[in-house]
Amino acid sequence: MRNSWSDLPWHEIGDEAVKDLQSLLRIDTTNPPGNESKAAEFVADRLREDNLEPVILDSAPNRSNVITRIEGSEDLAPLLISAHLDVVPAEGQWTHPPFGGEIHDGCVWGRGAVDMKQMAVMCMWMMKLLARQEKPPKRTVIFAAVADEECGCDYGSHWIVDNHPDLVRAGYMITEIGGFTLYIQGRRFYPIQVAEKGRVLLKLKAQGPAGHASIPKKNTALTQLSEALMKLGQTSLPRHIPLAQRHFIEQVAAELPFPIRRVFKLILSPIGDKILNLLPAAQADPLKAALHNTVTPTIIQTNDTRNVIPEEAVALLDGRTLPGQTAVDLVREIRDVIGNRFTIEVEDEKPPVWMDDYKTDLYELMYRAIKKHDPEGTPVPWLVPGFTDAKAWHRLGMRCYGFSPLQLPKDLAFSSLFHAPNERVPIQGFQWGLRVLADVVGQFVL
Repeated sequence: MRNSWSDLPWHEIGDEAVKDLQSLLRIDTTNPPGNESKAAEFVADRLREDNLEPVILDSAPNRSNVITRIEGSEDLAPLLISAHLDVVPAEGQWTHPPFGGEIHDGCVWGRGAVDMKQMAVMCMWMMKLLARQEKPPKRTVIFAAVADEECGCDYGSHWIVDNHPDLVRAGYMITEIGGFTLYIQGRRFYPIQVAEKGRVLLKLKAQGPAGHASIPKKNTALTQLSEALMKLGQTSLPRHIPLAQRHFIEQVAAELPFPIRRVFKLILSPIGDKILNLLPAAQADPLKAALHNTVTPTIIQTNDTRNVIPEEAVALLDGRTLPGQTAVDLVREIRDVIGNRFTIEVEDEKPPVWMDDYKTDLYELMYRAIKKHDPEGTPVPWLVPGFTDAKAWHRLGMRCYGFSPLQLPKDLAFSSLFHAPNERVPIQGFQWGLRVLADVVGQFVL
């Protein structure tokens, strides 16, 4: 079909896209502080080469967002394709420089190779290819490359929604996390994100007797807080089964051989957590997180004096809520574990994003594109435990999907690359994803 762009010189396009990815990886956009301006300029310059007119919006000094659009010829709901330009710090030991964009062992290495500069390049190329068409697309297409997703989106997508909503207003949106190869029991699956958990930032405070550290006291604020954190670390909050995750488990189970399929489907039963404990942690932990509200302590605060017993101790908690759950529900579940003697403050809440009616024409195109390019792979709906820029775009009423396709070999798990040292993307898998995304976008808008 012409709309799948099948007759384009994909070998040349793929090689050029790899060079673009290398260039973008060499721009250090570690957040904090972000410094996305140079990356935004690079994207804008590449778009201008195809006579597009990108707009760069600065939410703060060196915090740049770039938006470009191609108007459609018909009155159809626009499509927004989105990627963030910032990356998490490159901590740990790296085999190759995290900002070198080097090619080794058939992969492009660098912080952001998976999260998510590869998608930024793919989206950029969707716009370049559309701009080269003789006729405009039927549907308006918008590309937003944004800042600050890794630290909450306040200088990126949320800022755009608050200050320039008409530049990105659309009916559908595609961003991370989905479309990558997920191996379960030797079978290949491709999750399509149709839901993501909410994020709740909490302060847990304990009070206790103060005094000189040379005279120990019982039940100090810090020891009480430590006991509470230990309980939270050892206790799973109640199970909830969102529709997207129910569909994921049922559809994965249907592809597994007997009797494994029956055992896998038991994840939905009351003994589901015991079944998950039989799986490798890399598979079990994300599945557990998608069936429970969660809370993780990340920072402990007391006084700055070594020889003073503090009167107050504070733990900063990162909470994640499932579709249909709120900060109020999470606080109640936490109190059921640790009791009522602690103060719990909700500092910020970004609600979950989900669609119970996710089977749209766009979802069907994603499904068909995966099956076309990997007939033995199975696309499945997916709830992601983290958050994405969909938190902001959803506020404008968009149907939000996570789909940044990437084919991975069995020995290179997506979870081992995400926010980890030695982040890298296989060149063949990246170019495969470029073709898959082009099929989806081309057939949806042309």
